[in-house]
Amino acid sequence: MRRVWLIFAQAVTIAVAALFVVQTLKPEWLDLRSRTAVQAPASIVAIKEAPETGAATRPASFADAAGRAVPSVVHVFTAQEIRSSRHPLANDPFWQHFFGDRDGMRTQRRSGLGSGVVVSAEGYILTNFHVVEAADEIEVASNDGRKFKAVVVGADPESDLAVLRVPVEAKLPAITFAPADSLRVGDIVLAVGNPFGVGQTVTSGIVSALGRSHLGINTFENFIQTDAAINPGNSGGALTDGNGNLVGINTAIYSQNGGSMGIGFAIPVSLARNVMEQIIRTGGVTRGWIGVEVQEITPELAESFGLPSVEGALIAGVMRGSPADKAGIHPGDVLLAIDGKTVKDAENMLALIAALQPGDTGTFALRRDGKEIELRATIGKRPKPPRD
Repeated sequence: MRRVWLIFAQAVTIAVAALFVVQTLKPEWLDLRSRTAVQAPASIVAIKEAPETGAATRPASFADAAGRAVPSVVHVFTAQEIRSSRHPLANDPFWQHFFGDRDGMRTQRRSGLGSGVVVSAEGYILTNFHVVEAADEIEVASNDGRKFKAVVVGADPESDLAVLRVPVEAKLPAITFAPADSLRVGDIVLAVGNPFGVGQTVTSGIVSALGRSHLGINTFENFIQTDAAINPGNSGGALTDGNGNLVGINTAIYSQNGGSMGIGFAIPVSLARNVMEQIIRTGGVTRGWIGVEVQEITPELAESFGLPSVEGALIAGVMRGSPADKAGIHPGDVLLAIDGKTVKDAENMLALIAALQPGDTGTFALRRDGKEIELRATIGKRPKPPRD
């Protein structure tokens, strides 16, 4: 009997030792057996798995549109040298004797960033004027990481557009322009740029409104409004349609905290293209001018002047010797139409006159003393705006 117990004790000891070794070296053996024991039958757990998706079965995506637009959008880095006074006493001889710096000035380097759109295989890039304004150095980085020095071909502060150029050898791919006036409210759009310098970014949204003006952003305003996220650094980047074609240049946002709040503005491609082509051809933009100061017609003014509506633009002043003065336009006249095109308000009048070619003759329909008259004026060239 003692021998049997001894054999039993040895067997238990060996079994415990074997269990310990397995638990230590191969614990998955025990887990596998445990999982197998509690696994539910396959017929009870029915899981539906999606098949591998091909191009035909893939869900709606803007990957193709983004793929066409992204290579044509570049990062724009600028540097500007700023000289400022070091100290109120910097020009004092005593200060200069001990501290030097005789001109009392210090030099700082300020950097900026934005985006741009390659519009031609010849190396032309369209961006915002405020992105490159007063920059001493401009560097452009392509989406594939290459960097090039860029020069300003020309700029138009009144529409906030500028054209840069990089060497033709850069071989940057040019974006495709959408047809003018093809955009509709509700259309899907993509905003491509370099927000906050984080790198190339694509956001999506819809066209919220067209023809936005009276925003006080530019002299000439005809903005596309979109809820696609636009943030600092996106300025000068592309707004494209759902096919990746350029419909606008991202320019500004409405924001209370510096970030996107779902109200962004882009310059429509029709205006951007006109300005771009003039800059490339002549180095600047030429607009019509007649030399008048205009005022919006409010309901109070309409009642005071006995006007039937608030449409039109009130001539508040006429520059002496200007085309308007020579044509006989007087302060107090209400401008109703230019070459048959109705003047809706003062800003609309400015755009209609700007579209006329200097040297051409324009017909101006006015209301004076309750009567409608027509005068003809030779269009002048709009002076360049004074620099701040």
